Amino acid sequence: MAGDQVNLFPNNPDAATVTHFVVGKVAAVFFSSADSFYKVLLVKVSEQNIDWHEDEIVVTGNFADIQEETTYRFTGRTVKHPKYGVQFQADNYQNQTPTSRSGLIAYLSGSDFEGLGRRTAERIVDTLGEDAIDKILADPGVLKPIGMRASVERTLLDTLRVNNGLEQTIIGLNAYGFGSRLAAAIYGKYQGDTLNVIQENPYRLVEDIKGVGFKKADQIAAQLKIDPQADSRLKAALLTEINEVCAQNGDTYTTAKPLLNATMQLLESARHVPIDPQKLADQLVALAQENKIVGDENRIYLSDLYESEWKIAEHLKRLVAADNDGNLTDQAVERAIKHVAKASNLTYDDSQTQALKSAITAHVFLLTGGPGTGKTTIIRGLVALFAELHDVSLDVNQYKDKSFPILLAAPTGRAAKRMAETTGLPASTIHRLLGLTGREDGPEEPTKDLDGGLLIIDEMSMVDTSLFQTLLQAVPSHMQVILVGDKDQLPSVGAGQVFHDLLQSPDLPQIELTTIYRQDDDSSIIPLAHAIKNGQLPADFTVNQKDRSFISCNAFQVNHIVEQVVARAQAKGFTAEQVQVLAPMYRGAAGIDQLNTTVQKIFNPLKSARQKHLEYNGQDFRVGDKVLHLVNSPEDNVFNGDIGKIVGIDLANDPHNKSKKDQITIAFDQNEVTYQRADWNRLTLAYSMSIHKSQGSQFKMVILPLVPQFSRMLQRNLLYTAVTRAEQMLILLGDQQAFERSVTNESVNRQTTLTKRLQQVFNGQHTAAPTTASTTETSTSTPAEKTSRTTTPSADTPVESAITEPHQLTPALVAAGQIDPMIGMNGITPADFMPQA
Repeated sequence: MAGDQVNLFPNNPDAATVTHFVVGKVAAVFFSSADSFYKVLLVKVSEQNIDWHEDEIVVTGNFADIQEETTYRFTGRTVKHPKYGVQFQADNYQNQTPTSRSGLIAYLSGSDFEGLGRRTAERIVDTLGEDAIDKILADPGVLKPIGMRASVERTLLDTLRVNNGLEQTIIGLNAYGFGSRLAAAIYGKYQGDTLNVIQENPYRLVEDIKGVGFKKADQIAAQLKIDPQADSRLKAALLTEINEVCAQNGDTYTTAKPLLNATMQLLESARHVPIDPQKLADQLVALAQENKIVGDENRIYLSDLYESEWKIAEHLKRLVAADNDGNLTDQAVERAIKHVAKASNLTYDDSQTQALKSAITAHVFLLTGGPGTGKTTIIRGLVALFAELHDVSLDVNQYKDKSFPILLAAPTGRAAKRMAETTGLPASTIHRLLGLTGREDGPEEPTKDLDGGLLIIDEMSMVDTSLFQTLLQAVPSHMQVILVGDKDQLPSVGAGQVFHDLLQSPDLPQIELTTIYRQDDDSSIIPLAHAIKNGQLPADFTVNQKDRSFISCNAFQVNHIVEQVVARAQAKGFTAEQVQVLAPMYRGAAGIDQLNTTVQKIFNPLKSARQKHLEYNGQDFRVGDKVLHLVNSPEDNVFNGDIGKIVGIDLANDPHNKSKKDQITIAFDQNEVTYQRADWNRLTLAYSMSIHKSQGSQFKMVILPLVPQFSRMLQRNLLYTAVTRAEQMLILLGDQQAFERSVTNESVNRQTTLTKRLQQVFNGQHTAAPTTASTTETSTSTPAEKTSRTTTPSADTPVESAITEPHQLTPALVAAGQIDPMIGMNGITPADFMPQA
């Protein structure tokens, strides 16, 4: 609980130290976060050992239900806020509950204890003494001689328990070093059992609380002297590493040897204690027995990703097999295509006509193609074609009391907006379509079932395994599904490469558009993109074109050149919304963070001391800034990747600010959102952004620096994705060899088994595990669910029949000796798990 230590004996570093503290009565609560324990208090100082000579001081930190006019002891350190001056940043605190007779009487007869008057308070203190509160909490029976009314006694006990319980929990969480949002998440999960849970098994936090990593839990476990080879520690490390693989590589599975090697290194580097490899292997099996991981052949999956791949395959088979358009004849479709072409004043060529015909008659259809190949034209044509064939009006105003029969969606808000603009129909993000809140720290959410006849999803390369499974689960069997995307773009941020894997399946009808239509005579961006896709840079790559240029420079020159290019663009009339700097990485001289600061100074300089701005997380936010929203927030109709503009900054001490809270108001394309301080971590400056975050968006001018320092990110699909974000102008700068390396470094496919699952499901190659007479299966069971409910076969059951595809390790099969508990670790010895020298 100690704050910064100040050595009173500077010549003797081993001498005694003293903790910084402030004791005082809370005069006011300036700010109290709605979703964390963070508060800003004004405290009347009665005692302190800091360099402070005023009667009051502002104290910040994590606190429970702070009571005004109550005295607390705060430990921590003084900090200097750039706007508010000196504050005391408390890392912990304690209620200075009065211990004198008069203080206790005043406390117990205060407003917290309704119905308990001064005379009753005097009787309590005179009977129980000055440690009355501790005695009451230890044994409520001590109150019997007081003769209180039952309702008053109940109020006294409840208030003491709440005040003491929550306060002690927050004090304990502070002592463990948790920040305000994590402390709130932990308390929200475990409530009054919080400290007991942590003390019994701090590794539960790794599984239950997003944001608590293994190392943090391990630090707590070390304080609690938990055995370095405890089962809970080994399991937590294994889950951490398999999650890391899925998060960093985008894989849906890993294999035993790299998993165990990485886990061994994590465990031994964290505590510097040797780990028994056999114990670690045993805990891998234990995780399978607990259905937290799944072993299938030589692959090891997290259970939810394993099940998601199976469910995707099963839902797609359900949709493909549905008889939802049997009345459409070839003649009717061809006639409708001609009507649509005439009404749109278009002439479809043979490939476009075939794409329209194939898509509108398929239950599930995949459409892919590079930039300029007409994907948007086909989407517009399909919408009109569906309306023509099904006698559907495209006037959305006619559907006020029922669902519009055509659903359009994309992974990001900007991609959905473009979809709506090109079709003239409503489009939404997939999250919003499904009614998901997108809060990653919340409970698993139910989705709403979709209603309509046609669903078109654009930018499918961005959709990950979990989201696609959730989407398909909500699609009714009668609905047609058309999935559109560019197979050569970056895969999803989340695990999987769904669109790539779907295109590998011969059971799903699909067409790739290859003819380039959107190409003016003077355009060079689209041909460049197609050259990159084909693994080469054009001969004129370094030759400046009307809409494209290349500037050679090193990493330390990038920032200066970007500054000149942006200043020139601004002088020519380009706005911050039209110019976008894209970079692969955040740090470094040519990284996103540095470039954001540089471009901000050009488009939105700090002109005077009166201009409203604030610093947060190393960035200076100003009214007029271009900002990026980093997570899905459907409750505010704002999504990951949405770009907005700061239109207001209200500081707590502003006279006109009625909320008395720091807040930022941002205008997005669709609405305005006000962010309280607790939500500012959802924002970052957007003058420069990552190429991943730019997916689904297009900009009039793109500035793209690539240098050797970005080496681990230099891949073909990254360069291709960046180039295809440019609508009119593309400025390439950096090292030519970095661009060449990107083109020749073809991206390695992720480790997934979705294509395998599609083959198994469509060919009927998977069967339910054998069951006993007491076990029943329903037609809705997934393979994962079926095998997880496998019961122990009888003595006369052949071993071969007990092991079915897919091989999932279950406690019953292990107990029966019918599955090798090493789950794919054949030939691996304990020596293989030792960290490399």
